[in-house]
Order: sequence, then C-alpha cells, then structure tokens
Amino acid sequence: MSHGSTGSRRTYFAVFAALLLLTVVTVLVSYVDLGLLNVVVALLIASVKASLVALFFMHLKGENRLVWGFALVPIFFLALILLGTLTDTMLR
Repeated sequence: MSHGSTGSRRTYFAVFAALLLLTVVTVLVSYVDLGLLNVVVALLIASVKASLVALFFMHLKGENRLVWGFALVPIFFLALILLGTLTDTMLR
C-alpha cells in the first residue's frame, strides 16, 4: 500500500466537479443523434469517469505495479467481452 499523501480537499473537489461536468455532458450528448457513435461516445465518457474515480477516490494513482496489474487485468477482460459482443452484433 502506498504511504504517500492521499491528496488534498481541493483535488477531491476538482475531481468531483469534473465528474459532475462529465455527467452533464453525457446527458447532453444523449440528445444528439450520432447514429452508432452514441454508444462509442457514451462508453468513452464513462471510461474517463471510471478512470477519475479509480485514480483519485480509490487512491490507485500512487500504487505500485502489482496493484495496477490487479486493476487492469479485469479491464482487459471487459474489453474482450465488449469487443466480442460488438463484433457479434455488427456481423448479424
């Protein structure tokens, strides 16, 4: 476990504000007809929000490689599942 500082209140409030802003952007983008890109844009915004939560609120930012490995392996498998599902859907 990391023994460094966990961050200041200012950092947490900035990340919280960014999460709120990204939530508003998600809602606003949902009203725009982008065709198949709606899902892509929604997933990109959700990925950025999840990254902010993991880095700052879960304190992953200052951890060592082993912890990063445990955090990234499930994301790799999620990407494989999404890729397989989207490929199957697109080829039908």
